[in-house]
Amino acid sequence: MIFEKDVPIEVGDGTVLRANVYRPQQAGRYPVVMALGIYGKDIHFADGYKPQWETLTRIYPGIDRDGSSGQHLRWELVDPERWVPAGYVVVAVDSRGSGKSPGYLDPFSPRETQDYYDAIEWAGVQPWSNGKVGTIGISYYGIKQWQVAALRPPHLAAICVWEGGSDLYRDWSHHGGIFSHLFPTAWYPRQVLPNQHGNADTHYRERDTGLPNTGLPNAGAALSPAMLAGNRADHPQDLLQHPLDDAWYKARSPNLSRIEVPLLSAANWGGAGLHLRGNIEGYLRAGSSQKWLQMHIGTHFESFYLPQFVQRQQRFFDHFLKGEDSGWLDEPKINLFVRRPDGGAFRAEQEWPLARTEWTRLHLDAAAKALLPTAPQQETRVSYRALGEGVSFTTPAFEQETEFTGPLKAHLWISSSTADMDLFVTLRMFDPAGKEVAFTGASDLTPVARGWLRASHRKQDVAMTLPYRPYHSHDEVQKLTPGEAYELDVEIWPASIVFPAGYRLVLTIQGRDFETHDIPGRILHNSEQDRPRAEFDGLCSILTGPEHDSYLLLPRIPG
Repeated sequence: MIFEKDVPIEVGDGTVLRANVYRPQQAGRYPVVMALGIYGKDIHFADGYKPQWETLTRIYPGIDRDGSSGQHLRWELVDPERWVPAGYVVVAVDSRGSGKSPGYLDPFSPRETQDYYDAIEWAGVQPWSNGKVGTIGISYYGIKQWQVAALRPPHLAAICVWEGGSDLYRDWSHHGGIFSHLFPTAWYPRQVLPNQHGNADTHYRERDTGLPNTGLPNAGAALSPAMLAGNRADHPQDLLQHPLDDAWYKARSPNLSRIEVPLLSAANWGGAGLHLRGNIEGYLRAGSSQKWLQMHIGTHFESFYLPQFVQRQQRFFDHFLKGEDSGWLDEPKINLFVRRPDGGAFRAEQEWPLARTEWTRLHLDAAAKALLPTAPQQETRVSYRALGEGVSFTTPAFEQETEFTGPLKAHLWISSSTADMDLFVTLRMFDPAGKEVAFTGASDLTPVARGWLRASHRKQDVAMTLPYRPYHSHDEVQKLTPGEAYELDVEIWPASIVFPAGYRLVLTIQGRDFETHDIPGRILHNSEQDRPRAEFDGLCSILTGPEHDSYLLLPRIPG
């Protein structure tokens, strides 16, 4: 293939971004697959993400042998050596302020999204382009796809969003109104700032030149620490300083109904806390008439590179970018992996939620700490310290194999000794011996599902709320009166799980992140500034009974 490095792309305000372009040696016009982001187009996967690379090569030993040298593999981007021979041009762009592209580094910003629009339009008119551009990539490269597709670039023909959230407030910054402190504050200095344009202290080096990947042909091009700080947003502080879903977030969360191009949205059941919800909401709310949803398992990165999924991605683009009869239109609208304790399998479906869903209420009984098919007849409550172990409610052992697939919610009556209360709601599976079953997730082992809500954010958007999926406005704070009872709905991110006979479902409610020895936490909400102990370490209560019917709503799938 022909490899052109640091190709200039001038965007609307005159800034010149730099891209790597990989294209077939044979002259002609080819469809383009593109990604724009901040992780560095010149950092080899193994150099930037060694532990993940070692995991991936264990799972897929042939990734850098069978049909590819692997020398152009980059974190969360396609492998050009697997796409160019299939008749595609691959374009990877350093976004403004990162890698070789100068400018102000501001993750997820409207300016960055407009740059993406301009880059797509540039690619659409190049002499090697057939005029059809598709976008593809994981995580950050997926989030940017939702954003740019809503701007409707004329040359954008299809998008493939792999584990990428679509709502910067609800998926990334504030889960249920609670600031997701640990991941963004660790992610920015660890994964983004080493790639800032002009950073002479970066530890990354390009394998082909030995030079830094941050646009430094010589030491004189380096930016001082003061200039580096002035050339970037303080992203974690930006998130913390915007506790409500205000105009700052609105500018960074796309109007999904404006997306018209065909799309493939691929989500990870074990991606709770980052992308799972956004992939499903993006699929449902996109205005596209041709759209598909895939739900898979495994680590955050493995499926994207596995041969069967690369083939699936290419079949999607073969149809919409090449106009070939790849058989893609025969694909089911929903291809979901149904999890079981011992694995599971993919199953074809046609809608979400599934039309045959039997919406099932399991009622909380505070006295017995049980989940039961009927509400308890006596009024009672159970109390717990917010930052303690919380309280768990358990079903009897399932008498027969039982599947739950779809959205979930907890309808709760609560009270607190303080003026606010954070609810961390976790669904768990236990085998007949009483051992918890954990599942491989995007970054760690995970429980069945999680949900979050700050009680003062309980207000719902009536127009957006569905009976099985609450949608909280997050536009005002409604404090609690200590000791008074309040009714609220907690959105629990979707799941697909089969409980064999003899297994139990456990609902755990806490005032802090759920973590056990087997299930560590990576997406944590532990900011003292967002959660001062005086307000969020009170005595919390769950009320149950005829007047305070607290229940878990589950999507039971018959048969």
